[in-house]
Amino acid sequence: MSIGNFREILSYVKSDYVRYGNKAKIQKILISVLLNKNHCFSYSFWLRFSSKKNLFFPIAKIMHNRLSKKYGLQIPRSTKIGYGLYIGHGIGIVINETTIIGNNCNLSQFTTIGANHGQSAIIGDNVFIGPSVCIVEDVKIGNNVTIGAGSVVIKDAPENSTVAGVPAKVISYKTPGRYIGNKFDLTLNNIK
Repeated sequence: MSIGNFREILSYVKSDYVRYGNKAKIQKILISVLLNKNHCFSYSFWLRFSSKKNLFFPIAKIMHNRLSKKYGLQIPRSTKIGYGLYIGHGIGIVINETTIIGNNCNLSQFTTIGANHGQSAIIGDNVFIGPSVCIVEDVKIGNNVTIGAGSVVIKDAPENSTVAGVPAKVISYKTPGRYIGNKFDLTLNNIK
């Protein structure tokens, strides 16, 4: 078991906890998870600890699997996810394992990110994905993008844009990333 993996995972967990409006204190994180005070954060906690070999890996795999079934959240352990993941109203989220999600991203209920052939989407930093969004195939979502509710994204979304519709189109370049609250500061703890 690698101590390095444990520390790295803990830094991801702390960053996720901050996104829910909390201070990254280990005691508070553990109490929150043990009492299941926020099932979205609890899911994220077990997802992070099941992603790499560490002290909690065996139990984390079981808990990740259990919570995935309980809440209908299908985010594979191998999915590459940056710091500060926020799952809002965690139910009915399906993510392809080849998806890459950047830092400080929000996933809303009934989000699907998938691919029928090869690589799935690459999501930039500070991206808000609204409820019932479907992102299809190998599209690139730039930094500071807002994707409106019910959108079907089949083309790349440029940085600092708001996209919406079926199929999604750029509707604005005003106030990019406006729904990303409690951003995790990546300069903390020398995180880059």
